[in-house]
Amino acid sequence: MKKKISKLPFAGTPEQEAQLKQVIEEFKHDKSNLMVVMQKAQDIYGYLPFEVQEMISEGMEVPLEKIYGVATFYAQFSLSPKGKYNISVCLGTACYVKGSGPIFEKLSEKLGIGADECTPDGKFSLNACRCIGACGLAPVMTVNDEVYGRLTVDDIDTILEKYKD
Repeated sequence: MKKKISKLPFAGTPEQEAQLKQVIEEFKHDKSNLMVVMQKAQDIYGYLPFEVQEMISEGMEVPLEKIYGVATFYAQFSLSPKGKYNISVCLGTACYVKGSGPIFEKLSEKLGIGADECTPDGKFSLNACRCIGACGLAPVMTVNDEVYGRLTVDDIDTILEKYKD
């Protein structure tokens, strides 16, 4: 599955930029530390937007294409921000056979976002995952650390209502 790049404007703070510059300064003399810097950058920002990739590229003197290549190759990196409530729908075999596809589609429609996207207000993000190891509860989704099992499309409105703050 191809990673999506965020459509939301970059909203980094001066404090985050200072933290990232400090990390780059610590590791810039050894390009083999690129992934360490990228991981720390993602810890600081929550994801790796283009602007952060540019800062890493300039600071470590590594081509931007290489950073983008690493970010898109490894599943641990995200090019999109995560919402306050990160929703993951299992699309693994057991869940898919029991109806997780329509559940994902209903969430996408209700939230107005697709896979690996975040709502403009930063409240919800939506992801598809392959298996969370709860096949006996299929179909399954999580909202942050809360697991919802044996779902139907009709359950979606009630679950989302719990997170309306």
